[in-house]
Amino acid sequence: MGKRVNVIGVGMVKFQKPGASEEYNVMAAKAAKTALADAKVDYQEIEQAYAGYVYGDSTCGQRAVYEIGLTGIPVFNVNNNCSTGSTALMLGRQAIEGGLAECVLVVGFEQMEKGALGSKFTDRTNPLDQHAGVMNKVQGFTQAPPAAQMFGGAGREYRWKYGTKRETFAKVNEKARKHANVNPYALFTDLLTVEEILAAPEVFDPLTRFQCCPPTCGAAAAILCSDEFAKKKGISKSVYIAAQAMTTDYASSFGDSMIKMVGYDMAQKCAKQVYEKAGIGPEDVDVVELHDCFTTNEVLTYEALGLCKEGEAEKFIWEGDNTYGGKYVTNPSGGLLSKGHPLGATGLAQCTELVWQLRGQADKRQVPDASVALQHNLGLGGACVITMYRRD
Repeated sequence: MGKRVNVIGVGMVKFQKPGASEEYNVMAAKAAKTALADAKVDYQEIEQAYAGYVYGDSTCGQRAVYEIGLTGIPVFNVNNNCSTGSTALMLGRQAIEGGLAECVLVVGFEQMEKGALGSKFTDRTNPLDQHAGVMNKVQGFTQAPPAAQMFGGAGREYRWKYGTKRETFAKVNEKARKHANVNPYALFTDLLTVEEILAAPEVFDPLTRFQCCPPTCGAAAAILCSDEFAKKKGISKSVYIAAQAMTTDYASSFGDSMIKMVGYDMAQKCAKQVYEKAGIGPEDVDVVELHDCFTTNEVLTYEALGLCKEGEAEKFIWEGDNTYGGKYVTNPSGGLLSKGHPLGATGLAQCTELVWQLRGQADKRQVPDASVALQHNLGLGGACVITMYRRD
């Protein structure tokens, strides 16, 4: 067994629309400084830094942490699509757990452009060409944004398999807006009804515009340390990482199922590893931040994480077991749908929300007596990172 890894400081900036945010380095430095202040740790005590971002030139991580100080420490730049932030978190955790460092900074940030995501390098093999091949075989291509076609197609497959109502997917975003309405860090805080969500322009059946996460700018950060470092700083109680795992695509991702292509098996098998490592199951979880890039993916993820049985997500949603007063509170932050999805920052923003929840610092979003939290962060291409947090 390696060393226990504590999350002693977290911080984030309010997420913004593209064009309305500060520069990536400014956002990242603000989030990191907030996390350092939260941990009551001086930057001079940080031994390594892990910086996650997707869209940007090489060494943006250095440029960001140079705003905090010039101490000569190693800075590792991480890019793993939408799971970038959690991937950086995992690397930082491994450094502490393996005894390579006592205290590290993990920061994620993104300064995004308006519009749907697109490839920046069209003169070489696209890393999603195998995923696109599955989509072409199963449902073909349309003019809709590729990610919406992929996750929309997975939702369509689920709907045909179980007879799920379109209203069920819309109800996921109705819940997301209710949660975001009391989150000062969220991008979209206006309430929406199921009817308003369904009446919005269709992007790709069954997804309307309100059921797709927006391009977002933002940053979030976490300070990780060993028990020895925490003791030295006089920290007696903290949130710690009880278990964490990453999976990448299996052969099943490239068969004839859109559900599997968008990461269902990755998530299911990753969750199983986390539950086994932690020694507790989904029934013990109180609060969840999961990767709701589209409403359809939240529905699929309930089942992949074992929050409900396969085919029972619709019942789970309409009975309110995904929100306050139900079995689990999912995405109390508002999730990617309403809080926003700055790719490199998302995993650290999820971490920040869950640490606040376990500390009892989530204000109007607080899940009563939360002691076990689960984080799911997914990137196509692909990687799924799941993290379980507990408090002393």
